[in-house]
Amino acid sequence: MQEIRKKVEVNQKNKKIRIMFCDEARFGLIDCKCKCWAPKGVRPEIFTKLTRQYTYAYAAVSPQDGEMVSLVLPYANTEAMTLFLSEVSARFKDDYIALFMDQAGWHKSKELAIPENIGIEFLPPYSPQLNPAEHV
Repeated sequence: MQEIRKKVEVNQKNKKIRIMFCDEARFGLIDCKCKCWAPKGVRPEIFTKLTRQYTYAYAAVSPQDGEMVSLVLPYANTEAMTLFLSEVSARFKDDYIALFMDQAGWHKSKELAIPENIGIEFLPPYSPQLNPAEHV
């Protein structure tokens, strides 16, 4: 917490510190060939196409007051994460946001554009129990 306070003092004077936790979830459809019923002696022909369709829900939640920001985006990548961070920044433009998240590749990308009022802090690897946004 001391490191966060130092960052605020240097970069964002006179701003309230808002602690938030961020996570993404994938929702989708995978269809594949499956068994079906047919009369004895008849071999059915089933034409299927393997389809994979996903959408990703991004959420950042503030456990202190229950405030939440969420977006549904088509991908989980650096570009989508940049868009999400800009939305979080715009919603809480008067606060400095200490945003805790896991260490996914797109969270640590060099191309990730982090707004001025957001500081990224990473949770330890393999510790989803530390992230309240996992339950959202």
